[in-house]
Amino acid sequence: MQPVPSPSGDDAGPEHVRTITLGRAKSLIRAMAHEQSLLLLAPPGIGKSDIVFEAAREAGLPCRSLLGTQIAPEDVSGVPRIVGERSVFCPPRTLLPEDGRPFCLFLDELPACAPDVQKAFYSLLLERRIGEFALPPGSWVVAAGNRVQDRALVRSMSSALVNRVTVLNLRADAGEWLGWAAAHGVRPEVRRFVACLPESLVRPVPDVPAPFSTPRAWAAFSRALDLAEARGALDADSRRALAFGRLSPRDAAVFCAIADETAAPLRELGDYLLEPATLPEGLSARWFVLDCIRQHLKAGSLPAVEAPVVDRFLRALPDEHQLAVVTDLVERWADLGGEAAMHALLARVAALPSRESPDGGAGADGADPAAGATTANAPEPATTAPAVPLGAGDLPPWSAA
Repeated sequence: MQPVPSPSGDDAGPEHVRTITLGRAKSLIRAMAHEQSLLLLAPPGIGKSDIVFEAAREAGLPCRSLLGTQIAPEDVSGVPRIVGERSVFCPPRTLLPEDGRPFCLFLDELPACAPDVQKAFYSLLLERRIGEFALPPGSWVVAAGNRVQDRALVRSMSSALVNRVTVLNLRADAGEWLGWAAAHGVRPEVRRFVACLPESLVRPVPDVPAPFSTPRAWAAFSRALDLAEARGALDADSRRALAFGRLSPRDAAVFCAIADETAAPLRELGDYLLEPATLPEGLSARWFVLDCIRQHLKAGSLPAVEAPVVDRFLRALPDEHQLAVVTDLVERWADLGGEAAMHALLARVAALPSRESPDGGAGADGADPAAGATTANAPEPATTAPAVPLGAGDLPPWSAA
């Protein structure tokens, strides 16, 4: 299932901030980190550390990491040793391995470092040296951390430190994450939920300490479901506890509502277009799928289908469902081949003459056009989707209709 495209970097954040995806950041790490130090900034849980380790592994470099919140200045500069009549500072092995081979030095949570630790990193970030010792040629220096607005105990970084690194602001991309998730065994129902609702991949950090949705949270939630299911402990109550313990409340509520109402996992959106009878019968699940179809149509990412398929899909929906799907999107549905179905709907709900009758009045057999009679050239209707009585007040909170 293809996700709605994520916002471009030019549209994200303040005007002076430009973001790139994790995949692009990994390419830049491999291209630049042997000469220039990089600082990756992003919200918690989107995968900053993972891409550094992946890039180093792909380049054949061992990766050594330091956690900024757990080091002191002497952990960077080293401790003195008397050699002859002089003192020599001996850097730790993590920063300067004895074998002399290039490696990747990952400085995690650099923005959380104390000011004295930040100063200790100045020569390492700019000159690739610790005191009188230089890093082996070809070594990488990559740092990462959260932003001030992420409420993650971040300290102010000095201008001298920022001027010594290339700052890359990162964003999570639903398409990239879904590819990673499929390769790492994330459960299908989790992947399809995120594909249908890509904004659920990363939610804003809440004002109070509480679970919120991130790529890391979704992967951990999937693993928690696997563990509970393997021990026979997964039921509706435990699923809700795990979801609300890992995800933003909004995403947890919708995910559990769909899981409770739908025995089978969500299908690809293209499958629902081809077989509208397979739409979920449960109220929440039905509205979720229909709203996902709307959002993908808005974004231009709805799976490509032929015009007769679109016509059959719209005709198979009960009138109130079809109205919800086409509202504010009439032109787009018409471009896909749904014009005749929408005109028939209008004739039924507004008692107007149906365009499907050539003379604008009753059909050839005398049938009332408002009853939705079709011409011989109209496509054969698909199996009608199960009707679920819904009113305007039943629209779910995630619906844009």
